[in-house]
Amino acid sequence: MTGHQPVMALEVVRYAAPQRGETVVDATLGLGGHAALLGTAIGPEGTLVGLDWDAELLEQAKERLADLVCRKHFIHSDFRKLPAVLGQLGIRHADVITADLGVCSVHLDRAERGFSFQQDGPLDMRMDRSQVGRTAEHLLRSTSEAELERILKEYGEERHARAIARAIFVRVRQGRMRSTGDLVEAVSDAVPPHARDRRIHFATRTFQAIRCAVTGELAGLQEAVEQAIGLLSPGGRIAVLAYHSLEDRQVKRAFARLSGKCVCERGVPECRCGKVRVVEVLTPKPVQPTADEIRKNPRARSAKLRVARRISG
Repeated sequence: MTGHQPVMALEVVRYAAPQRGETVVDATLGLGGHAALLGTAIGPEGTLVGLDWDAELLEQAKERLADLVCRKHFIHSDFRKLPAVLGQLGIRHADVITADLGVCSVHLDRAERGFSFQQDGPLDMRMDRSQVGRTAEHLLRSTSEAELERILKEYGEERHARAIARAIFVRVRQGRMRSTGDLVEAVSDAVPPHARDRRIHFATRTFQAIRCAVTGELAGLQEAVEQAIGLLSPGGRIAVLAYHSLEDRQVKRAFARLSGKCVCERGVPECRCGKVRVVEVLTPKPVQPTADEIRKNPRARSAKLRVARRISG
């Protein structure tokens, strides 16, 4: 796995605790960094199922993991379709399920994918380029200024959403929004230097918001985590890595609800929270990367790992 640094790999393996002969699902395979360690741990008697919704990454991962001696299944699919995928494979339960949310490092490293504000490239941001779908450029060209503001607020939690939406909208109307560099310039025009957060690049939240709107990656995330828990065998473990608060919040709510805590707003008459306890949360507070890992891999700095164990059948 030269050149690829899976985030919090040792922590994921320690908490997931894969054993020989178990069935392990890596629901967001990426380049296979976590899967390589998990697949090694389960040995030739074990089964590894790897999903990824990016067909290009899936093919690279298959090549990287070819030497694993466990049984392997590589599926081009969104992890939210995990119940159907396992059903088609004839697998009723998994012992370990992992998910590494967000974008893979290769998405950020390749300018032509359009995810990075540090390289100029096309406004693409699709997770799966093998499928026809709306690109970031199409989104920006077809969205109203008010809707852009909503996207920036909801998916990016951007304080300067109104000014940025206005700057983007003006550039689109002028025909000056054709690349990621144009998008960075629009954000730069809207946010004066004195108002910028020194901890992160001023375009980070805008790129995150537009990416989420293009990919739909946040839609149904909590439900997907709860479905995954339903696929665990008694004693099975689920480990999820999230990289921003919107992802982490949904994972936290899924774990809390299925551990018996109420996560509903007040006054919900059909609330069933607390009536069913199917998991034990192993990480009351999310596990975060060490300072040494952040130094070696700065992209790990925002990662939060949450783990739960199924306690009922």
